[in-house]
Amino acid sequence: VHIVESGGDLVQPGGSLRLSCAASGFTFSTTAMSWDRQAPGQEREWVATITSTGGAKYYSERVRGRFTISRDNAKNTVSLQMNLLKPDDTAVYYCRIPQTGSWGQGTQVTVSS
Repeated sequence: VHIVESGGDLVQPGGSLRLSCAASGFTFSTTAMSWDRQAPGQEREWVATITSTGGAKYYSERVRGRFTISRDNAKNTVSLQMNLLKPDDTAVYYCRIPQTGSWGQGTQVTVSS
């Protein structure tokens, strides 16, 4: 299993950012995928999950209405569109396979003026 996140950056409050996750080594099209994040000094928290077909999406209360998870099964990628970013969204964001707990190396998102 190989998972690589990208797209993290420094962005101002109220801005937007799109994270991408490229996955390989398993049957991506039949696997649900999640995004988690971990802020400095805090435990890792779940952000969003998308089912294998993309037919259902689930979000934490903290990001619902601002973040959108999506996937492209032809390209084995899952994305996280983040809008109306807040300083509290600052964290390392990880792409995860819920069934196995496999993670990528993460990508840093910093929201600051």
